[in-house]
Amino acid sequence: MSVKEIFETMSYGPAPESAAEALAWLESRGNAFGHFIDGAFTKPGKASFETSNPATGATLATLTQASQKDVDTAVKAARIAQPKWAALGGAGRARHMYALARALQKHGRMLAVLETLDNGKPIRESRDIDIPLVQRHFYHHAGYAQLMEKEIEGRVPLGVCGQVIPWNFPLLMLAWKVAPALAMGNTVVLKPAEYTSLTALYFAEICAQIRLPEGVVNIVTGDGAVGEMVVNAKVDKVAFTGSTAVGRRIREATAGSGKALTLELGGKSPYIVFEDADLDSAVEGLVDAIWFNQGQVCCAGSRLLVQEGIAEDFYSRLKARMNQLRVGDPLDKCIDVGAIVDPVQVETITKLVDSCTTGDIFRADIPMPASGCYYPPTLITGLSPADTLMQEEIFGPVLAATTFRLPSEAAQIANNTRYGLAATVWTENINRALNLAPQLEAGVVWINGTNMFDAAAGFGGVRESGFGREGGWEGLAAYTKSDRDPQPLKPVTAKTGEGKPADAIDRTAKLYIGGKQARPDGGYSAPVWQADGAMAGMVSLANRKDLRNAVEAAHAAKGWSKSTGHLRAQILYYMAENLSARAFEFAERIDAITGKGGGTAEVKGAIDRLFTYAAWADKYDGRVHGVPIKGVAMAMNEPVGVVGAFCPDETPLLGLISVMAPLMAMGNTCVLVASEAMPLSATDFIQVLETSDVPSGVVNLLTGSHTELAKPMAQHMDVASVWSFSSSDISAQIETASSTNLKRTWVNNGLSRDWNGTEGEGAEFLREATRVKNIWVPYGE
Repeated sequence: MSVKEIFETMSYGPAPESAAEALAWLESRGNAFGHFIDGAFTKPGKASFETSNPATGATLATLTQASQKDVDTAVKAARIAQPKWAALGGAGRARHMYALARALQKHGRMLAVLETLDNGKPIRESRDIDIPLVQRHFYHHAGYAQLMEKEIEGRVPLGVCGQVIPWNFPLLMLAWKVAPALAMGNTVVLKPAEYTSLTALYFAEICAQIRLPEGVVNIVTGDGAVGEMVVNAKVDKVAFTGSTAVGRRIREATAGSGKALTLELGGKSPYIVFEDADLDSAVEGLVDAIWFNQGQVCCAGSRLLVQEGIAEDFYSRLKARMNQLRVGDPLDKCIDVGAIVDPVQVETITKLVDSCTTGDIFRADIPMPASGCYYPPTLITGLSPADTLMQEEIFGPVLAATTFRLPSEAAQIANNTRYGLAATVWTENINRALNLAPQLEAGVVWINGTNMFDAAAGFGGVRESGFGREGGWEGLAAYTKSDRDPQPLKPVTAKTGEGKPADAIDRTAKLYIGGKQARPDGGYSAPVWQADGAMAGMVSLANRKDLRNAVEAAHAAKGWSKSTGHLRAQILYYMAENLSARAFEFAERIDAITGKGGGTAEVKGAIDRLFTYAAWADKYDGRVHGVPIKGVAMAMNEPVGVVGAFCPDETPLLGLISVMAPLMAMGNTCVLVASEAMPLSATDFIQVLETSDVPSGVVNLLTGSHTELAKPMAQHMDVASVWSFSSSDISAQIETASSTNLKRTWVNNGLSRDWNGTEGEGAEFLREATRVKNIWVPYGE
């Protein structure tokens, strides 16, 4: 046999990784574990469950099912430890985190083997991807802790964080959540997935070994009921990674509680291949996109979109590559695809694929293990964008494929999903890639690569893939809060009276929708009274149909998001000039309504605020992250979309401007509900909008009851975010109703804000008016 023939026919031999050390560790603990609370392990409890090796079905250990008392004890320990942990200062916390990172490196091999035993992923992935990233996160966030006091001014820790993580990346998800929380001075109560808790428990041992202060990290084990206990506990923040369905229930459960919330949920990420792509590289990238971790990845490239002219060629190459994949024992270093985490998940995947009645199913023609939780790599072609397998998350090694003709069609199909976590674009034309990336509804876009992660670059989604970012500078905001000390907001009630109209001419203010003044759909209006009892005028009462029309108008003005910051700045400057020309009139109106004489100062503040956000319109830049690849990850600030906002009641003009101006400056369109108690300043402002070249639909103004409009606003599927600074008690109502499409919310929870000072403007408003998209661009040969 020639050398050539040997190379063409040779196959990989087995290269098993020894599990002896990991199994010995389990045995040394009696193969049974309690919880890690206040720096020590509790005794294994009577209420317990088993965790198994999905590749063999063998039981690895018995874990304790946490009770409500266990969770309460863990939260209490974290609450007691938090002030002391924060008081260490950034430099003090950084020392502990560096020690954690070093210990994770020392125990790296053990953690990799334990992760593979418990989860079923190939040892190559645990060893070469997961564990190095875990170490990287603690090192990187130790740096943030060191820099916090100088670089993140005006922010303080949230307090105690309740964290619930999934089974697909057990230790990595722990790192994503624990590292930023600890760096910013918080303490944590973490609940790992019941299938895969072992590396979290080993991490707890490491915390004890390095003498991390007691109570800073607490870990409780159990099923979903324990996760629910953590969510409902007296914590200050909930961070969850898991299914969209559970994320929706968590949004409802935390509504009105004042708890900060971040959700990293499901995905159905598009993998777009253009005809000019390096097809062999794209095929290899696809192996990483969908068969990495057996497809059990929230951002898996599970929707293949191939340009029509190359589809058959690409499918042929892909099938040939699939037939070379090796499925088997995850501890074998030559294995490409390991075991599915649990028989339940295998059954779920099987049912979804078997229910497919369209398309052509191709399963890799490769040897499969006779026992264990395995599913063959599968490709389904000939599907339409609306087919179930193109829409629903399978969470397994199954790839659904369709074709497109033009780049515009690729974007349209890619965005035809309720999710928005990640996307991949393969093309040799960088102009095409960078043109397409901003069009994709996704929190992360990878160009000529896939599944690239780093602690320096934020990760997270849009739409029903959740909100918030984990990693990078952008991820730190989720674990801090403003250092201001807000007081309870007293309800602002409208003046009453019985006097005659202050103006002999009828003044019935209309709504402002789509650049036009419009009568309310219901035909109702209500009087607005001055402080002296005279009637200042009548105001329209908007209903849900008016809201619907306003949202449609805001969507029609989507071209505003594509306008330059320079153009948006000019229009905001123009608005400020026009308001300044009528300053006396607006001040007089405010004084008459409030009877307090502060109108001149409020109008001046409103004009200054317009100038401030005009200045910010072309200066709120993103970042270029220093990620460890030959390339860059660009964190781009994008507009959120259509934002609905309930304006402050106490400052009718300044409050309106403080909400509207940052939204406009960042390229959003908005539906604003004016101060319920004093709406005429907002309706007077319509004339300023009409004379300031504001495109139709960019700003839409409604007047009426905040309580009646809160639910339809938050439920509206085409509203991307809802803000509320109302003095009415509507925060819980908005957060509950927002679960329809898991839109972002920013509500006051009945707390006041000084609109005349620095609390009424600045970075917090700009951050809420944008979303971060990380675009990874490799370069070089």
